[in-house]
Amino acid sequence: MRRTIAFLRAFRREETATATLEFALMLPLMMYLFFSTIELGIFLTRQVMLERGIDIAVRQVRIGAMDPVTHEDLVDAVCDGAGIIPDCRNQLKLEMVRRDLRNWRGFDQRADCIDRADDESQPPRNFEPGMQNELMVLRACSLFDPFFPTTGLGSQLPRQSGGAYAIVAMTAYVVEPL
Repeated sequence: MRRTIAFLRAFRREETATATLEFALMLPLMMYLFFSTIELGIFLTRQVMLERGIDIAVRQVRIGAMDPVTHEDLVDAVCDGAGIIPDCRNQLKLEMVRRDLRNWRGFDQRADCIDRADDESQPPRNFEPGMQNELMVLRACSLFDPFFPTTGLGSQLPRQSGGAYAIVAMTAYVVEPL
């Protein structure tokens, strides 16, 4: 018993390899922060680019440069403006609804995203091209796979179809008279 106590006292006083111990304790925390930072940066970049793509596409609709307005043409315009969104045309779904200025109601349900499990592409839930001087609300939902799905922020994001997370962007505009 005395040998064990003496060994433990000598072990406690020993100062070699203390940096290794600190490194081993701090590495998981630092890796968690590193992976979360990368995931958050990618997430926010995709969000900003989706917003940019919608703004550019809505400008074309608002001034009448896109006539008639169809879901496919608007998806193409958003994807062209967004630039860095991977597989944009297959991952993006738009909703466009007409709103009354005097009786405003928001969207009643969560954003309509694509279903990756369904082989057939489903039409949008609501897509009503507006007429002149009508208030229109456009909402886009795009699915993305996390960059680090099991680590950091990537493991905490709420999942949609096929393990992807959704980014939703929304804008309102009035179709200008010609």
